[in-house]
Amino acid sequence: MGGISSALLNAGNALGVFGQTFNVVENNISNANTPGYADQNPSFDPLPFQPEQGLVGGVAAGPLISSRDEYLEQAVRTQQSLLGSATQSAGDLGQIQPLFDLTSTSGVSSSIDNFFNSFSQLSVNPNDAVSRQSVITAASQVAQGLQNTAAGIAQVSTNITSQTTSVVTQINQLASQIAGLNQSYQSNSAATSDAGLDAQMHSALENLSQLTDISVIKDSTGAYNVTIGGQTPLVLGSTQFAISAGNTSNQTTILDSQGNDITSQISQGQLGALIAEKNTTLPGYMTSLNTLAQSFADAVNGQLSQGVDENGNAPTTPLFSYDQASDAASTITVNNLTPDQIAAASAGAPGGNGNAVAMTQLATSPQINGFTFTEYYGNLGSQIGNDVAGATADQQQAQDQLSQAQAERTQVSGVSLNDEAAKLLQYQQAYQAVGKLVGVISDLTTTLMDMVPVT
Repeated sequence: MGGISSALLNAGNALGVFGQTFNVVENNISNANTPGYADQNPSFDPLPFQPEQGLVGGVAAGPLISSRDEYLEQAVRTQQSLLGSATQSAGDLGQIQPLFDLTSTSGVSSSIDNFFNSFSQLSVNPNDAVSRQSVITAASQVAQGLQNTAAGIAQVSTNITSQTTSVVTQINQLASQIAGLNQSYQSNSAATSDAGLDAQMHSALENLSQLTDISVIKDSTGAYNVTIGGQTPLVLGSTQFAISAGNTSNQTTILDSQGNDITSQISQGQLGALIAEKNTTLPGYMTSLNTLAQSFADAVNGQLSQGVDENGNAPTTPLFSYDQASDAASTITVNNLTPDQIAAASAGAPGGNGNAVAMTQLATSPQINGFTFTEYYGNLGSQIGNDVAGATADQQQAQDQLSQAQAERTQVSGVSLNDEAAKLLQYQQAYQAVGKLVGVISDLTTTLMDMVPVT
């Protein structure tokens, strides 16, 4: 009877073990679409069989085995970081491109053409008051166009500063979440096999990788240590090291928890793109626009200073003015001149059109780095268009590569409903087999009991 009792005990224990497998399958199916979740599989540990010591063998439920592959996780995080950077750049630079629409009839390029055309009309009748006023009006349109374009760039730059603060806040929030999850790992060794905690951790790490380039190392306690750019600690165990954003001389700086400048360590993710745009890309566009505004104003003022106005007087007030070279586009303005003060005549021929003709010739002569004003502006517009196209292409490429990395991860650690159905059938068959064994043992026990004579 002792052997039968042991067999019945083992069979009953096996029923409990296989019963737990149904919970694992159910949990997998329930979390098939949970971010960060990896397919879990039960394991079975044989119990020792040493009858002389009262060890009758059997099977026990072992720890859950996660299908997660950390190499594939890192590959996905890398592509998320690249996609975050490209998407941010494409979106922000896309706001700049309309400011440099070369086909616009009201943009800088057309206003410069209209300005020189107004002098061409003035050269036909240099003493016509209407034509003189047209010059002043056209000059105002050029100044307004440059100011509007500069203001548009400045507004995008301001938006980028706000976005940078928001992204840094998100980074710190995710870092705090990761530190909290690490605390769970460190305080409870069983937490390392908790599929729910594991899903939360990898979802947080993936979200963080969209924001900045991170390196992740798992330690012996199961905690995930995170550094920015492979250098600056963001999370070590259960400790978070918050970063902060600053702005010095209109340049974005990122500081670590000790106040050290770590800006140069960040090159990818949304934060990397925002830094590059604020510190390099937009200042480059603005410098080129300022060069155009300054060169245009100086060339026009210089040519007009060589002529005389309708009264035969040399100009005392330039047509254009600006504060300084570094903000010429945003501060350029037309001074308060009257039509008769436009110096259309050459100094040696008052009442003529010599200076108006010379002004017209400025339109087709190289003025900036071997280019005319409109050519220079066109080159700037083309550069911005190419930058937007490049960012958009990078975004598409990063999306494709991310999709590929995610597909490879899903193939290894994703939940397949077909596979879960197959596992469920397998465990059901095992459960039923053990159930039949229990029935056989029960029948055998009854038979033996019937054989025992009643006293």
